[in-house]
Amino acid sequence: MTSVALHRVTGSGADRFTSQSAAHISGVAVAALIAELETWPKPGLVSHVDSGSHTDMTASTFRDSAAAIEPFLAELAEAGAAGAPMGRLRTIGIAAEHAMLSATRGVNTHRGAIFGLGLLCAAAGTAWTDASGLARRRPPGLLCELVRVHWGQSILGGPIPLHSHGANALRRHGAGGARAQAAAGFPHAREVGLPALHFGRVLAPGNEEAARVQAFFALLAATEDTNLLHRGGTAGLAYAQAAAADFLASGGIAQPDWQDEAERIHRAFIDRRLSPGGCADLLAITLFLDGLEEHP
Repeated sequence: MTSVALHRVTGSGADRFTSQSAAHISGVAVAALIAELETWPKPGLVSHVDSGSHTDMTASTFRDSAAAIEPFLAELAEAGAAGAPMGRLRTIGIAAEHAMLSATRGVNTHRGAIFGLGLLCAAAGTAWTDASGLARRRPPGLLCELVRVHWGQSILGGPIPLHSHGANALRRHGAGGARAQAAAGFPHAREVGLPALHFGRVLAPGNEEAARVQAFFALLAATEDTNLLHRGGTAGLAYAQAAAADFLASGGIAQPDWQDEAERIHRAFIDRRLSPGGCADLLAITLFLDGLEEHP
């Protein structure tokens, strides 16, 4: 990556960014959220098939939430194109959270996704105005690096919510969670999720849901998910990571009975009330990066 790729330009580049550009970026983000929702089996998580380990939300809750936050994701893309500082992005993100909670009657469906995808939507807006020629394609590495370079320090230095699951895990277990992932440029999505998604397409040509399952299990095996720490402590996290690693070591979606095996793990997570929500957000981020690369 050249250094010029990390500089937003003003003038003609910024002028080319329109409301249609922002709508395209937010549309890819919401499509990623819906694709994540429509991935099953996805141990412990809500999908179009069932509600996993959750009793307060369904697939409809997530669809309503995704529709509610889409305008704010577009606003974040516009803010990125305008060179907005982290404070402005936070303001938009808080408004998106309020819209989410209003649409879901107080249920937190997409707080982590608003944070991670919101930053990447802002990065996509920044990249759109870039003069290096990379703007038209916006490869995943560029977007992730833009987040790290432009807002990484502000992410780590920003306020920590008092009562979020991630903040509690940070205090109790020292886990970095979504903040650390974002500040580092989403290394798990870039280095684990995307390669696993591409490999899943090789293992199951034409079966996008299977490829997403492969990516999800790879992320689950590799991620210190703060939602798992919140629900199951270190033992719950270790159990979940080992189950995912065993699934992958047995061939992942290349196994003839892969769906039965993934469902067995899903049921075991439900029995233990485990829900890897951080991995769900990372899968959505992976799908967003993939979607922008495929459909610039």
